[in-house]
Amino acid sequence: MTTAATPPATSASPTARQVWTHSRGVVLAFALLLAGAAVLATLRSDARHHALDPRSGDPHGSRAVAELLADHGVSTRVVTTVAEARTATGPDTTLLVAAPDLLTEHRRRELRSATAGSGGRTLLVAPGARSVETLAPGVTTAPVTSRASTLDPDCALPAARRAGSADTGGIRYLTTRRDADECYPSNRLATLVRVPDTTGDGDTVVLGAPDILHNDRLDEEGNASLALQLLGSRPHLVWYLPSLSDTSAADQDEEKSFFDLIPSGWLWGTLQLFVAAALAALWRARRLGPLVPEKLPVAIRASETVEGRARLYRRADARDHAASALRSATRTRLAPLTGVPVTQAHTPETLVPALSTHLDADRQPLRSLLFGPPPADDTGLITLADQLDALEREVRRP
Repeated sequence: MTTAATPPATSASPTARQVWTHSRGVVLAFALLLAGAAVLATLRSDARHHALDPRSGDPHGSRAVAELLADHGVSTRVVTTVAEARTATGPDTTLLVAAPDLLTEHRRRELRSATAGSGGRTLLVAPGARSVETLAPGVTTAPVTSRASTLDPDCALPAARRAGSADTGGIRYLTTRRDADECYPSNRLATLVRVPDTTGDGDTVVLGAPDILHNDRLDEEGNASLALQLLGSRPHLVWYLPSLSDTSAADQDEEKSFFDLIPSGWLWGTLQLFVAAALAALWRARRLGPLVPEKLPVAIRASETVEGRARLYRRADARDHAASALRSATRTRLAPLTGVPVTQAHTPETLVPALSTHLDADRQPLRSLLFGPPPADDTGLITLADQLDALEREVRRP
């Protein structure tokens, strides 16, 4: 029995050049994206600060007022925790709280206990309803109306009278303290309130808007004069910028779990979503009857199907399945040619003797060819296919 030459492969795995040709566009785009990100990170590597930061030169920063205070002998120190702010309070210190509404209730109480009776000044920048009630007792907020930015002092406070009109328009405040100074009224309600401490020489100033502290507004109206007088009454200025890193044991006790932050009706909402998903799954999965075979819209050549299956076998390295399929198909075709029923085509005790008699050949090579072990590599698989093809041609020969 002869074997034919190895035919050329009908499919091949893509080479490295082909892979690079198809994927180089994506790789180059990804490389450009990384390069752009690196450039942006380098350009923005300098320290950037938020609004009302005395180190920031941005329009809404406050470096200009800090430098003016330095020219008048007032030192400015930036702190970001309540502990630092409490330690820095004293009769020769002005404490500016840039964003009182960012403080938790516990931290507001801590700050108030440190400033009350310290003899220094506390300046609150645009505090809301909750923070002003804790940090400046006796002062409450009023509903906001149409904002008039530039207002006249209209009070007896010396600092306000010397500064004149300023951009204080913002949150309006009410106070029950008879000794308080109410300045820069907007619709008859003050936007700047000074409340003296009941003990000591300190006071608390509530400012309804931060505009007079911004770099781009400092040179307008009497903003610079008012800012210097409010912040320069003591030789030291502590600028408190609340931050997320400022945590304490009490704050951690107040932390709530994820489920505490979800509205109370989340359980019923989740149950409704689950029921809706189950109904949708049942609706999409139901069967109205047995499957109906349909004709393919296009005709697929048998060679394309064979080649596609061969590619799948090769990708999975399934030489055993490929060899089994080849031998099974050959035995099915050879059985009728040798008088063996198709039902016994896969029984070696029946098919091999019939083939041996028909071809006058030894049984052992035929048995090994039709029922032997799978080939060890692709070359052996191709050789097996050639030998099976040659055997079938020899049986069919008249």
